[in-house]
This record gives sequence, structure tokens and C-alpha cells, in this order.
Amino acid sequence: QVQLVESGGGLVQAGGSLRLTCAASGRTFNSYDMGWFRQAPGKQREFVASIIRTGAITALAYFADSVKGRFTISRDNAKNTVYLQMNSLKPEETAIYYCAAGPGGRESSQYDYWGQGTQVTVSS
Repeated sequence: QVQLVESGGGLVQAGGSLRLTCAASGRTFNSYDMGWFRQAPGKQREFVASIIRTGAITALAYFADSVKGRFTISRDNAKNTVYLQMNSLKPEETAIYYCAAGPGGRESSQYDYWGQGTQVTVSS
């Protein structure tokens, strides 16, 4: 079992940055790939980024095309934490951002555990 708690959301102007944090409880954090998804009002939840279970600096990460070059994902297995650094944010990226843990992939069905989400609002 893994419990996930996101933080770091808020209101930011277009072009600004935010860093989201996902804190995990449980001893098996480093057994899971970690992902970030987002869901805007009236839209389906969509993949943002994921990182494989190793805590190596060069851990393999994947990104949605829409965020490549602007977002980075990292994890600290010693702290049971995963981060999503978001730069050059756009108003259309206003959404609830969710952290997830599981076998990994780009589909929400590939993750077993979810946080409650954190709201990100990007003003124009």
C-alpha cells in the first residue's frame, strides 16, 4: 500500500513556474514507477510525465508532447518523494494535478495508487 499526498499547486501567471511535490508513505515507494496526470474541468484525465522506479539521477522519464522541454520530473527515493517542475505554464494547463504510483506507463489504468490532487491555476 502506498498513500500519496500532493502539494505545491496554486495560482500563477502565464509563463510562470510551479513545483509540485508528491510525498509517499509506505516502504515500497521505490518499487513503483511514478506518474503525474492532470484533469481540467470537463476533460478526461491526461498523462503529463512519469519516471521509472530507480532513484538514479539519470532515471528514465517520459513526458507528454505538450510539456516536453518545459516540465521536468524527478524523484528522491530516500525521501519517498517525486517532483514535477513546471515552467512556462500556459492558461490551458489549468487543472487538478494528480500523482500516481504503479507499474507505470502513459495510461491512468496503469497506476494503482493515486493522490487527492492539487489545483494548478494559470492566469492569462
